[in-house]
Amino acid sequence: MRHSLPQSPQFYVTAPQPCPYLEGKVERKLFTALYGEDTKTLNDSLSQQGFRRSQNVLYRPTCAGCSACMSARIRTKDFTPSKSQKRVLRRNASLTREVKSPWANEEHFTLFQKYLGHRHADGGMADMDIFEFAAMIEETPVQSRVVEYYRETDTGTELVAACLTDVLEDGLSLVYSFFDPALDRNSLGSYIVLDHINMAISAKLSYVYLGFWVPGSPKMAYKAKYRPLEVFRGSVWQEVENVHTFSTADHPLELDPVSTQIAAIHLPTLSES
Repeated sequence: MRHSLPQSPQFYVTAPQPCPYLEGKVERKLFTALYGEDTKTLNDSLSQQGFRRSQNVLYRPTCAGCSACMSARIRTKDFTPSKSQKRVLRRNASLTREVKSPWANEEHFTLFQKYLGHRHADGGMADMDIFEFAAMIEETPVQSRVVEYYRETDTGTELVAACLTDVLEDGLSLVYSFFDPALDRNSLGSYIVLDHINMAISAKLSYVYLGFWVPGSPKMAYKAKYRPLEVFRGSVWQEVENVHTFSTADHPLELDPVSTQIAAIHLPTLSES
């Protein structure tokens, strides 16, 4: 007997767990798997509706009574770097960029460990081994690239930053980035975002997707520095006119419970396999 996968994506909701951004809150995620021949279409469509990719899963928060966690993207055609961002670009002008297929290596993993040890030592990824790291980079059913940044040293070139990036139909999505924490003065995290904006502009892509933004969260504060910034809120992308009008208070959900949220998602038409 031949078994076939369902033609339409199936959505599921995770069990409640502590929210990593708002103390005392719990979070749940709405998610679906990426599989088959239409993964690019599904990834494009759901990314445009606030979803994020992790390996072969697309997800977004679906927390009862709270929508403080919002997907954010930069509109590239109207982006103008601030004075401080121009300084970051000048400071890193000597770095060279290489764009490669999504394959992990020991150099990546060494830099990744150094980054986690300094920035996220108590985070959920701190115990990730090289095999789990390789899975994070390599298990991608869509068009992904590893963007590497090198500096010249007396002994050759040194990897100082890297970013796993998805190429969408309308933009670049920063899935995960990491860099050498010893080079704090270089603001490499900001430089990665700025360089991706330049790459998107060169490729005539409209957006750089930054992942989720929670107003008031120190971990997320850097995302509000890129203008114009848009957030997915109330089922549409809205420009953030003034980041100070957003607070750490919960933003009421405009959607009904989970069943309605699933029904409200605009799914692409998937081809027959």
